[in-house]
Amino acid sequence: MTLAEYFSVGPERERPIFDAVHAHVESLGPVHVEPLSVGIFLKHEDGAKFAELRPMQRWVALSFALRRTVDHRQISRKPIAYSGLYYHVVNLRSAADFDEEVRGWLTEAYLG
Repeated sequence: MTLAEYFSVGPERERPIFDAVHAHVESLGPVHVEPLSVGIFLKHEDGAKFAELRPMQRWVALSFALRRTVDHRQISRKPIAYSGLYYHVVNLRSAADFDEEVRGWLTEAYLG
């Protein structure tokens, strides 16, 4: 599936959120974007996934793994521990929700 095909269906709010997230991670280094029917996976060149965007009814869920837990109002679910990493979810209702704090966590996830 291409990005154009992915964005041809679904809510309009998804594209500006993706564009903001994508611009940020591209500024960090190479990123592979994999659009699927369930959402968009963001991967390193070696194929290792470091984040994903999944559309929900009223927001886009951005999930990422860190080596630590984050306790913050923007973390929408209790972090889940798995293999030494903690998986976090932030709900983005608009591109404005992808603020400096969230960008910092995504940078940390990208750098691993």
